[in-house]
Amino acid sequence: MSSIQLPKVLQNRKTSLELERENFEKFQALSISKAVNQTEQPIKEKHVRSTIIGTFHEKGAGYFWNVGLRMPVQDNPIVAWKFCHLLHKVLREGHPNVLVQSQKHKGKLADFGKLWGHLKEGYGILIARYCHLLITKLKFHQQNPKFPGNLLVTPDELMNIGENDINNYFQMAVEMFEYLDDIVSLQNSIFGSLDMSRSNSMTSSGQCRLAPLIPCIQDSSQLYDYCVKMLFKLHGSLPPDVVSGHRERFLKIFKDLKQFYINASNLQYFKNLIQIPLLPDSPPNFLLQSDLRSYVTPVVVMPEDDHDSLETASFTEAADLVDLTPIQPLPPVPPQNGRTRSPSPPAIPPLPDIVAQRDLLIQQLQAEILRLKGEIQKLLAQYEEMYSQLQDQIIDLETKLAQKESELAQERQTKEELLVKAEAAATAEEIEKKAKEKEEKFQKLKDVYGNLRKEHINLLRQKAEVEKQLNVTRQKAETFQKGQTVAEEKLQAVLSERSTLEEGLQQTATEKDSAIAELERAKETAVNETAAVQSKLERALNEKSTLEAELHDLLAQKLEAEEKLEESEQTSKLMQSNLKAESDQKIFALLEGIVKQAEKMLQNAVNEMDNPALAAVTCSSDYFKCLCGPTDKILEQLGPMLDKFRADQEGIDDLANSITQSAHNLSWLLLHGKALSQTATDIEIGDSMLEQCRFIGTGSIQLMSLLKNKESWGGVSEALSALRSQVQSLGTLSERLEGRGTPLDTVGDLLESELLSMEKAIDEAASKIEDMLTKSKAADSGIKLEVNSKILDACTSLMAAIRELVIKSRVLQEEIVAQSKGSASVKEFYKRNSQWTEGLISAAKTVAIGAHFLVEAANEAVTKGGKLELLVVASQQIAAGTAQLVVASRVKADRKSGNLEKLSTASRGVSTATGAVVAAAKACRNMVETADVLDVSGITLHAAKRLEMDSQVRVLELESSLQQERLRLAALRRHHYQLAGESEGWEKKVPNLNNDWFQTMDIPE
Repeated sequence: MSSIQLPKVLQNRKTSLELERENFEKFQALSISKAVNQTEQPIKEKHVRSTIIGTFHEKGAGYFWNVGLRMPVQDNPIVAWKFCHLLHKVLREGHPNVLVQSQKHKGKLADFGKLWGHLKEGYGILIARYCHLLITKLKFHQQNPKFPGNLLVTPDELMNIGENDINNYFQMAVEMFEYLDDIVSLQNSIFGSLDMSRSNSMTSSGQCRLAPLIPCIQDSSQLYDYCVKMLFKLHGSLPPDVVSGHRERFLKIFKDLKQFYINASNLQYFKNLIQIPLLPDSPPNFLLQSDLRSYVTPVVVMPEDDHDSLETASFTEAADLVDLTPIQPLPPVPPQNGRTRSPSPPAIPPLPDIVAQRDLLIQQLQAEILRLKGEIQKLLAQYEEMYSQLQDQIIDLETKLAQKESELAQERQTKEELLVKAEAAATAEEIEKKAKEKEEKFQKLKDVYGNLRKEHINLLRQKAEVEKQLNVTRQKAETFQKGQTVAEEKLQAVLSERSTLEEGLQQTATEKDSAIAELERAKETAVNETAAVQSKLERALNEKSTLEAELHDLLAQKLEAEEKLEESEQTSKLMQSNLKAESDQKIFALLEGIVKQAEKMLQNAVNEMDNPALAAVTCSSDYFKCLCGPTDKILEQLGPMLDKFRADQEGIDDLANSITQSAHNLSWLLLHGKALSQTATDIEIGDSMLEQCRFIGTGSIQLMSLLKNKESWGGVSEALSALRSQVQSLGTLSERLEGRGTPLDTVGDLLESELLSMEKAIDEAASKIEDMLTKSKAADSGIKLEVNSKILDACTSLMAAIRELVIKSRVLQEEIVAQSKGSASVKEFYKRNSQWTEGLISAAKTVAIGAHFLVEAANEAVTKGGKLELLVVASQQIAAGTAQLVVASRVKADRKSGNLEKLSTASRGVSTATGAVVAAAKACRNMVETADVLDVSGITLHAAKRLEMDSQVRVLELESSLQQERLRLAALRRHHYQLAGESEGWEKKVPNLNNDWFQTMDIPE
């Protein structure tokens, strides 16, 4: 019987389920591809809704990921950005299984974010931040599976999720903070990438970037609400110090979220899409549990969709419930006798009855219609209620199912972890046991190898002896063979002689026979000896083969032992490499500690440069030049030492010594550079040196920062070159300061140069103070303008008095020279009175340095809010210099001289101006302190007592600091007097030229 051939159409026919699945996949793929396209515009909501409905139809996200991973998300940034947005919406509103099934794709999202993170412009950084946010969301739901995708839970459910355990709430708050930090980071990147001239909220490109902020706002509002409630619960159960970190982190997130909501609510794009909540002006006070009652939950309101579809659906359902089809006419009466007979018309009633019946029928129909409408409305209400109840039951059942699955997964994971731990413990014991056994085997093999080595050496020695005996035996056998050959040759010779001489030797036959017999005996003896030698040779060869076999066995054992020894050597090498890594780590830690100490030393030097007490320290240019050379040399050696250490990890001692020495030399150089800049008579060069010292300090700290991190050693050479060039520039400035002006051959020329420098410094200082006053009047106002005006006016008056004093001093000096030089020249007069001349030179230097310091102090007080005490110190130093100048002039002047009287008057004017500066500084300080008077009107008794105690503590601290500073000032003055005594011996003969003289002057304090 032949088989029945079915048609091809019937063979390929698909079932209804297959066709339904195929249509679903086509529709789902089409929706995803339309949503995630390359057009720079936001995703359409209908495509998102279709994708979300597909997840409920499929009860998962398997097909969504299959389609999404095949899309060009790694090629086009717009596609990648829209895919992240669509995934966020699906995770929020899709089927609950979407969160579970998407956990395995976290690695792909991480790789995806890293790929686009390399693109620092455009969508690159946005995609990286969005991927990080999605991974955080998946981790949060993995750790807290009871939270749905949209994060909507009731307060009771929130408490049940935490299981009323404070530890759970503590950890959950940390996870929510991380979630909120990622949301804030994403929105900062989005708003930072918008160009208000092109990519604003009313353009398609700007809306494409802003669209993902809608689900971010929904997530952040829920997380913010849960964080507030959990923090109130934590503060109610734990001490405030324990949750201080949570509180500080929440305050930062509160500020960021508030700004985020304000920025988003100001954009026109969000007006019709979402109602953004506004956070309160101040965050909740978690220390007061009563604030929880006044807390208002932020609510995000999404506008309702168009109700046309719902109305259409309601009308269709009502039409199904009520048969609204038109009434069909009656069929015709069947024909009789083949004819069709129409029904007979009814009898027509009278007209009034017809009208009454029509009105009654209309009323009945209207009543029926109203009744039917009411029933339809009731049925619709019942249907909607039943539908909502069924939906709630379905959601509850799915939630419970997901919870059970998550609990089951957690139990499985816990079981696997316990098994892994047990296996790890057993494995650790087995490894330790095997290690001990291997160590014992290794020791045994080592002993066996030593014994085998000794036996091998003995056998080699025995083999050498046997070979020597064998060689001797072979030589003997060769000797015997040679003797046999010689004997045979002799025998042949004898036989030939016998044949030839047989007739002539008949008489000697007896002798011949005896000789033949002797030769035969000798032959037999030689043959016997040869046989014995051959037997000995055979025995030696047998012994050699036996020894070679034993040698082969020993070599095989040796190879096995060498293999085991190689394994042990590899183990020891691995241990050595680990030890070396630990040693390198310790070396780098030691080097890092040394660099940190060096950085701290340099930072202290930089901070010490701004210390007012350093103003009394001086330094000569010769000594400063001696510091620049070694500093440059040690910096030059630091680069090769670092390269050597990087190459072979050697020379750590030299490198550490070089770093320490470099930090010490640079710190010493900065402090002496500051001192030299203060003593410079040329203010411009002094300012340049001070600025260069600050550059060197900054460069030194940056160099130490590079040395701390091994990965940044590549930039050390460049930093060293820049630092060396700065040190060399500083040395050049000191040389300019030393060699400024023309060469001076005599003391008189030196005095004239110093007086000119003093006048120049005073003029420059006066002009700078006037400039500062002009700038302050233009820029400041109020108390600050009044304070600055008083200070600068007082400084201007002081500079004018000093200028007048210098003029009177020059006139008196010329009078002294004219009266006392006699017939000598001016230079010879100065040369004869060198000590007096040096006193004038020192006084001129002191006045120039004081003017420079006064300008710095005024600048600090006016522009940077510096200490007013600096002005007092600077004005007192100038007064001391001028007093020294007056005293030096009085030594040679005539007591009745009118110029001397004028100089004394000018000196009193300087004293008065100095007192005015001091008084202005104190008045300004009182003004500032009065402006900052403590308002005690609203302070309670407890708070006032607390402030009083704090004030007493502050007074004691300030008194201790004042005592220490006085001791330090005394030490600096002693050192200054010692240096002045060594460098300027004339002061021993001209008393009261330093601050001791200044203290006796009538200057108000």
